[in-house]
Amino acid sequence: MTAELLLQLLVSGLGMGFIFALIAIGLALIYGVMNVVNFAHGEFLMISMYASVFAFTLGGLDPVVTLPFVAVAMFGFGVAVYYLLMKRVLGGAMHSQIFATFGLMVFLQAAAQFTFGADYYSINHSWLGGTVRIGGVTLPMPQIVAAVGAILCTACLYLLVFRTRVGRSLRAVSQDRVAALTMGIDADRMNALAWGLAAACIGVAGSLLSNFYYVFPRVGAVFVLVAYVTVALGGFGSIGGALAAGVAIGVLQVFSGFFMTSTLKFVPVFALYLLIVLFRPTGLLGKQ
Repeated sequence: MTAELLLQLLVSGLGMGFIFALIAIGLALIYGVMNVVNFAHGEFLMISMYASVFAFTLGGLDPVVTLPFVAVAMFGFGVAVYYLLMKRVLGGAMHSQIFATFGLMVFLQAAAQFTFGADYYSINHSWLGGTVRIGGVTLPMPQIVAAVGAILCTACLYLLVFRTRVGRSLRAVSQDRVAALTMGIDADRMNALAWGLAAACIGVAGSLLSNFYYVFPRVGAVFVLVAYVTVALGGFGSIGGALAAGVAIGVLQVFSGFFMTSTLKFVPVFALYLLIVLFRPTGLLGKQ
């Protein structure tokens, strides 16, 4: 393996890793604030990808242009899901919350299948077509933009959560809901904000992915399983852990795909997950 090829694989892995991390951060945020696993997370990704693809197909609007609108729309969708569905089951048993998000997943998949069929849709001739050669490494432009966009979105979310008053309220609800209520923090509003931010992150990820990945009713399952593993590796509820684990998984799967067949490239990822769960069940940065 030449140094140029090694660098090519490393950069490609980092690019995909930041996308995985952005998808996983939404899961980690909801779990960190509410201790709820959103099984419909992949379908949120599917919706944002369909929105980006059809905005391009019908209106000629590139995903780069529609990205902020998709993110805002997904934020509203996430808030609506919380108030219309999750708020009603939040005080119940854990299995009711699981069934609620699982049922939402099935409904959204069926709705997409009914509306769009099983066809695969993709964006051709995007503004971001072509490749860029940097220091002897050739990289597809869509993946470069996706990686940069994911990094910027993650940085903005980090600043919001850890450097603002709203972020402190979110973390307070996550750490001790009762104490947060006694301090006058509106936990219900923080729950809705967590769902909105998680959906907005997935909206950004979907817009970025639609530039180089096809969309179909079950596309969410392709990425969300890796997102679950990413959250578990990084530590449930840890945004920093999700970022670190996502990058590690991206690099690992790219190198695995080079040395193994494409169907086996995630085997080392799941093997790493089993090792982490065995020796550190709380994840790399999870709390004991």
